[in-house]
Order: sequence, then structure tokens, then C-alpha cells
Amino acid sequence: MKKRKTGDIIFDVANVVIMVLLMMATLYPFINTIAISLNPGLDTVRGGIYLLPRQVTLENYKAVFASGTIFPAFLVSVARTTLSVLFGLSLTTLLAYVLSRKDFVLRKPITMLYVFTMYFNAGMIPVFFLMRGLGLTNSFWVYVVPGMVNAFNLIVIRTYILGLPDSLVESAKIDGASEMRIYFSIIIPLVKPVLATIGLFIAVGSWNMWFDTFLYNSSNQDLSTLQYELMKLLSSSLRTSSSGAMASGGVNADAVQTNMVTPMSIRAAITIVAATPILMVYPFLQKHFVKGLVIGSVKE
Repeated sequence: MKKRKTGDIIFDVANVVIMVLLMMATLYPFINTIAISLNPGLDTVRGGIYLLPRQVTLENYKAVFASGTIFPAFLVSVARTTLSVLFGLSLTTLLAYVLSRKDFVLRKPITMLYVFTMYFNAGMIPVFFLMRGLGLTNSFWVYVVPGMVNAFNLIVIRTYILGLPDSLVESAKIDGASEMRIYFSIIIPLVKPVLATIGLFIAVGSWNMWFDTFLYNSSNQDLSTLQYELMKLLSSSLRTSSSGAMASGGVNADAVQTNMVTPMSIRAAITIVAATPILMVYPFLQKHFVKGLVIGSVKE
């Protein structure tokens, strides 16, 4: 082996140092949040919690799950996220394939129509009246139907399909394959990386959404989502803390001794509860982010 140059060694060392610093900067907020969520709330107010809790307790998590509404709301969030991903990917990919076909006459006008919706919308109040007119208010399907086809996701998938070699489709047509056979047997396997990416975008967006619950289903506890329940819990904790401080003219020592949770500790526990499901799903999708499944399939 040839002796490495000094410049190459310096570059490798600097690269490793920079990557380690970036990794630490990325992981620290999450580790700090876990430490705060496991630390007694009153002790957290003192500060000085960084990577490890001073005292380990589950009181913050008990406070989050004490209401009894978290688990049903969790099931609703799982259902809406799963259906949003399934319907969103299937319908968006099918439409993207149609709009990517050069022999489809209306592909440019329809594409421009979808692009137009990315820049202009009617606003929240007209959308609310539209949802009510369609009978989607106070309904589970208001979480799924409005976002079935997203314009940005459509453009991304369509662009990815346009990047596939035309020879794949042409050879399949010569062999007598129908459009549906081409779609399911050729297009779908080759667009798995972009489907994984878009699927993750849809899942994270649907999982974190709470404002649509507030607008359309706030009066129906059975349709409440996890994020909405956690938002109500955090708001209640902040109001309780503020009202207690105002009533006592400061921090009441007796109340401090009996109250083991604070808004800061509750917020940390809520963050971990809300983020854990997405963190558990991501490793299974990570391998599909690697680009290049089509490389080598056709030589031009």
C-alpha cells in the first residue's frame, strides 16, 4: 500500500471530528429531553439537567397517562396515520404514473392544476365550510380524505418516475404487458425509495397533526387524537402552574412539596411519548432511502 499523504490524514481526522460534533449536536436535545422526562419536576426547575437525571422517576409519565384518554387517542392516531399512508401512497403514486406517461394528452394541464394548489388556497374558513358540506365534520374520515393526494408528493413521485429508463416500459409493452401490469410489476418496485420517503413524510405529518382535531372533532372525545390530548394536557399544566403562582404571589412551598410535576417535565414526557412511535418505524424505512435500485437494470 502506498504511504498516505499528510493532507489526506488531516482531512480524515477533521472529517471524523466534524461528524462526531454534528452527531453530538443532533443527539443532545433528544437525550436531554429524556433526562428531563425521567427527573422529578420540581428538581428540574433547579436546572443543571443535561445527559442524565439526578433522580429517576416515572411520575411525569404517570401524569401523562393518568387521564385515561391517552390510549384511545393513541389508537385513533395510529389508525389515521396508517390509512393516510396507505391511501396517500396508493392514490398519489397511481396519479403520478398517469401524469408521467408522455402519451397522456392532458398530463400538462392536470399537473399545472395541482401545482396551482401548492401556491393558492381558499383559506381555513372556506375549507371548514367545505368539510361540513361534505359531511366530514365530526367524522374519522376528515383525518384521511382531505390529504389523500398531496400536490408536493405528487410532483416528487412523478419526477422520480420520469427519471426511470423508458426502455423498461417499452420492452414490457412489446412483451404484451398491460398498463396495470407495468405499474405493479415494474414501476412500483423501482420507486420504493421515493415511496419510503413520501410515506415517512405523510406518517410524520399525520401523526403530529392536532389542529384538524380541534377544528372538526373537538366535541367528540371518541375521535380525539394523541397529539390533541397531549396538547390539552400541556395547556392544562401551564394554566395550573400560572394560576397557582398568581394565587400565591409566587411559588407556594407547600404546593411545591406535593406537586411532583411541572410544565417543563410534562412537556418533556409528552415529547417522548409522541416521538417514540415514529422513531420505532424509521429504522425499517431507512434502507429504502438508499438511491440506485434501478442502476444496472438497463444499459442505454
